Amino acid sequence: MKVVVISDTHMPKKGKDLPVKLLNELQTCDCIVHAGDWQTLEVYHELKQYAEVIGVTGNVDSPELKSVLKSKEIFMAGSFKIGVVHGHGSGKTTEKRAVDAFTGENVDCIIFGHSHIPVNKAGEGFLLFNPGSPTDKRRQKEYSYGILTIGENIAAEHVFFA
Repeated sequence: MKVVVISDTHMPKKGKDLPVKLLNELQTCDCIVHAGDWQTLEVYHELKQYAEVIGVTGNVDSPELKSVLKSKEIFMAGSFKIGVVHGHGSGKTTEKRAVDAFTGENVDCIIFGHSHIPVNKAGEGFLLFNPGSPTDKRRQKEYSYGILTIGENIAAEHVFFA
């Protein structure tokens, strides 16, 4: 199973269109996960043209998005339990807020966004993954998104592009 993971698209403020590299990737995925800060409902509808979309709201999302999506999701991909949250809030780091959101949930992977900083590391019994942003790289050298390959294990990788 191939899951394309994105976050912090901030459209149309930071990009009028999704990057061609990402759109090409979406043609071959089984599922799309968006970890918040879409900004408008149009991005959600655009992604749904490619595959099933699982997403959460972030701190800049419209009331329309908040009426369609929750701030936290847990779903199954194969035999793995995956949690998705944006990670915004006060106190602690974005990573710590994301991890704390799933305390007691026994997830295999936590996907989060907010910081625009790509993260791919093992937590305590789970994978912690932030795809970065395909449209708003901020202080990063390149734009990015992620791919989870799910089979007997979960493999996560970033795709970086200029």
